[in-house]
Amino acid sequence: MPTKPAGTLYRGREGMWSWVGHRITGVVIFFFLLVHVLDTSLVRVSPEVYTSVIGAYKNPVMGLGEFGLVAAIVFHAFNGLRIIAIDFWKSGPKYQRQMLWAVLIVWVIVVAAFGVRHLSIVFGGH
Repeated sequence: MPTKPAGTLYRGREGMWSWVGHRITGVVIFFFLLVHVLDTSLVRVSPEVYTSVIGAYKNPVMGLGEFGLVAAIVFHAFNGLRIIAIDFWKSGPKYQRQMLWAVLIVWVIVVAAFGVRHLSIVFGGH
């Protein structure tokens, strides 16, 4: 008798973590968009309240949140392109692991470049 369950269960490999990351970043982006629509709609209700809310966003904690949001969007976008390649390229499933590593490398480069610029503005004020 086999000691491990049979079938196509994920066992903590790259594909599973990519799937989890894609879902988490999708939910984060959804909630950001929901909040963004709600706070932007305040301009129609009360321009003074809108200005107050937008002013409250200009602090280092929100700056770190913006950095996290951009990191989530960039991962979600690059991983989405990877998923499209897996779905529509005949050899996509064969190379899915290598494509994930390529996504992660490009993601780190893009997020690091953005982070240097963005966080210097957030904490340096320029």
